[in-house]
Amino acid sequence: MSDLCRSAPVRSYARIALSIGVAVLATQLVGCGKKAAVDEELAAKLTEPVARVELVAAPAAAPGSRKGEDIYASVCGACHESGAAGAPKAGDKGAWGPRLAQGFDGLVKSATNGKNAMPPKGGAADLTENELKRAVAFLANKAGAGFKAPD
Repeated sequence: MSDLCRSAPVRSYARIALSIGVAVLATQLVGCGKKAAVDEELAAKLTEPVARVELVAAPAAAPGSRKGEDIYASVCGACHESGAAGAPKAGDKGAWGPRLAQGFDGLVKSATNGKNAMPPKGGAADLTENELKRAVAFLANKAGAGFKAPD
């Protein structure tokens, strides 16, 4: 019976410790449903991106100031580099021979009005007459012509 007497105080301490633990846990759980006050400005600052990307359009060239090489690269090269839609490839002297025989004015007229699958002005309706002449001279000179492009 002496063992029984010794275990009674242990059980008593265990009950007291359990009661204290439950009380502490209950006080902690009471605050669970409440939202903490949030500083909106600080939250926005902490979550803002580290870097920003700004897309800026390239400055457009003044009308009439584009060079033949630039026009070729942005407009004509799409077909004349690959020969798409039957376009004579740039630098192909055999394909350009009969066309060069028309002379500079004949080539400019074809480019202005369009020819076969090529739309007028190669599809760049904003080209000025001098810009178109520069592009024609550039393309024809790649095939061996000696045309002078307007300034």
